[in-house]
Amino acid sequence: MIISFLVVVIVALLVFFCWLVFGSQPSLTYAVLTATSVLIIACPCALGLATPTAIMVGTGKGADHGILIRSADALEGMSQSQIVVFDKTGTVTSGALIVTDVVTMDETYEHVLELAASAERNSEHPVGQAIVTASVEQGIALTEPSQFEALPGRGVIAQINGKQVHIGTKRWLHSLGVSTDHFTEAEREPANQGKTIIFVSLDGQVMGMIVVSDTVKPESREVIDWLKGLGLEIALLTGDNQQVANAIGDELGIDRVIAEVLPDQKAMVIRDIQQEGRVVVMVGDGINDAPALIQSNVSIAMGTGTDVAIEASDVILLTGNLQGVQAAFQLSRA
Repeated sequence: MIISFLVVVIVALLVFFCWLVFGSQPSLTYAVLTATSVLIIACPCALGLATPTAIMVGTGKGADHGILIRSADALEGMSQSQIVVFDKTGTVTSGALIVTDVVTMDETYEHVLELAASAERNSEHPVGQAIVTASVEQGIALTEPSQFEALPGRGVIAQINGKQVHIGTKRWLHSLGVSTDHFTEAEREPANQGKTIIFVSLDGQVMGMIVVSDTVKPESREVIDWLKGLGLEIALLTGDNQQVANAIGDELGIDRVIAEVLPDQKAMVIRDIQQEGRVVVMVGDGINDAPALIQSNVSIAMGTGTDVAIEASDVILLTGNLQGVQAAFQLSRA
């Protein structure tokens, strides 16, 4: 270390005297600049100075733009990434869900909505909150469930007036032996439109279908196109059914759509992509995304998301605007 330092100093002095003697007049200022440049660039201490300085400036600039970067590895990892995986609800979509349709068999839609909202009244999931909001707007009185259990990625189970209510995805209800064949035709159009479909069953008998609509964030397509312009592959990872996910993927020009994935399986999907030799950035906002965020090489959480997702992430966007992802990548590459 000492020898290399002495060599650098000698070279810097030679550069100084060469520019001082042979450089154009006045040569002193330029000689000092060139000698200093040699010392800064060639000195073994340069790397030790440059790295923390770059990290400090990067994290500071990020904070100015509403981006909290927790580690140097995250700042560097984004610039080395090859694929960005997005969650759907609350990430590329607004997450402000509304109930658009209630389709029933023999029951009135008020009864189906009452069952669903009563079961979901203790739920923190955006779909459950949308159902409860719709029932309140309709002036429907709700019943407090005697039992409640939320199953991430599947739905909820509740005990209401001594009867068991299941609310969730078609795939989950099918696994419980509940048939939804009666609604096959009714669900085709909303699924093609990218809407979320939830089924309601009472004591093992399907009662109705609730259609929930979400809107794509205005900036999502622009940000995704920008990331693709960097040569990055874009994937959508969601628990929604394949048809709904494909509709969103087509609208946003997403390269790979991975749907009907349970929360614990999301981490496995990220692991499989990493085993392809790829560096993965995951962007999410919900409790269901936490395992995948932890598994990814770099995790980005929307500031409007859940505390669990924020705690699991390396980079936190203080707002729900997806342009923060673009700014974070720009900062990392700079």
